Amino acid sequence: MTNSVERFVPKVENQVSMYVCGPTVYNYIHIGNARSVVAFDTIRRYFKYRGYQVKYVSNFTDVDDKMIKQAKTDGITVPELADKYITAFMEDTKALNVQSATVNPRATEYISKIITFIEELIKNEYAYEVNGDVYYRARKFANYGELSGQNINDLEEGASNHVTTDEMKVKEDPIDFALWKSAKPEEISWDSPWGAGRPGWHIECSVMATDILGNNFDIHGGGQDLEFPHHENEIAQSEAATGERFANYWMHNGFVTIGKDQEKMSKSLGNFVTVHDLIKTMDPQVLRFFMSTVHYRRTLQYTQDNIEDAKNNLNRIKNSFNNISHRLLTEEKITDTVSIKSKIDDIKNYFVENMDDDFNVQNGITAVYDLVKLANNYLEQSEVSKEDLAMLKNTMMELMNVFGIVLEESVDTLDEQVEQMIEARNQARINKDFAESDRIRDVLKEQGIILEDTANGVRWHKEEN
Repeated sequence: MTNSVERFVPKVENQVSMYVCGPTVYNYIHIGNARSVVAFDTIRRYFKYRGYQVKYVSNFTDVDDKMIKQAKTDGITVPELADKYITAFMEDTKALNVQSATVNPRATEYISKIITFIEELIKNEYAYEVNGDVYYRARKFANYGELSGQNINDLEEGASNHVTTDEMKVKEDPIDFALWKSAKPEEISWDSPWGAGRPGWHIECSVMATDILGNNFDIHGGGQDLEFPHHENEIAQSEAATGERFANYWMHNGFVTIGKDQEKMSKSLGNFVTVHDLIKTMDPQVLRFFMSTVHYRRTLQYTQDNIEDAKNNLNRIKNSFNNISHRLLTEEKITDTVSIKSKIDDIKNYFVENMDDDFNVQNGITAVYDLVKLANNYLEQSEVSKEDLAMLKNTMMELMNVFGIVLEESVDTLDEQVEQMIEARNQARINKDFAESDRIRDVLKEQGIILEDTANGVRWHKEEN
């Protein structure tokens, strides 16, 4: 609300209540939708890393004009369409290692409570009914436009250019918005005091958020495009009905752009790429890493080069982790080497310092790269401490978990022919036949086997696709 960095003070000590606007489920989610899901999942994970308990609510809009149109096109009912794409959403976000919400409310589960909420707004004279439709008196709410920093007179001028003649006949003011929409023939609908109809989009989130988290809660999040009018309208509805401040902190993630012209990705522009399709050809962890390591408020530039960079950086971290794991298995004792514990602690402190500053993931991931560099240099030593190796390994796992990446030890096995080739290369190096050594390395690389020469012997891993 202040457009500045604010110290986070939760309503309840060591607890966080969060509401993040979820998708309208009429299609598979695209990268722009997933960006919001991943950004707030990363934020949630960091809160948990810092010791908070998080109650995380994210809704499904399972009835609206787009869904009615799509269901008709597909020859199925709106509930059938919703079930199909909610299932797909769950599968696709699980592939991205997104944690399940504490609650995933559906709008259609809250129809009776939505009606009661609207009745309260009518009673308080913040809403009015016309021919089965109910509208909110935006101008009556004193702080309307505060979140998005817009002047109400400018909003009126803009709205006047978009409101149809029929709407002008029934609305008291062009900026008034629908709370309840009367149903057209054969449309899905519910009975109400104003006739058969369905809720408007904005009222759903007000009702679900206050019902689950209370009239006032900690954090409300969503995409940058929701700031106005959706979140602005949520505030107006909620505070007019409850008389309490709605959310204490507002967070909005930036857009995703695509292509050389960096055009905003959206379904309406038809330039979107769905997660459902992408993860068929791409490691979902690479996609997750790409999205979770860009600051939530920054624009995320979806290009093949950026995806490739994410893949290479993630592989670098995984290789270092596997090398640590391998050395832990082969190291026989704790040695008297100088401990690197203080250096690991410094890196962890740097990570926390930066992540505490508005979740600065780009500096946060730099801490991981520093940890990788420290690990790689340490592994070059002939003698290492198993205790320090274990600390390196556990710290790398903990920090990467904040980004939604699970590091697992490689359990790959080599067939006999490849083992023989590695042994032949080792013999060539002993004989100082470096041309033969390089030739064998290149042959193995063509087969997708990458060799790494370390102070503790040859390490290998399979090249990531």
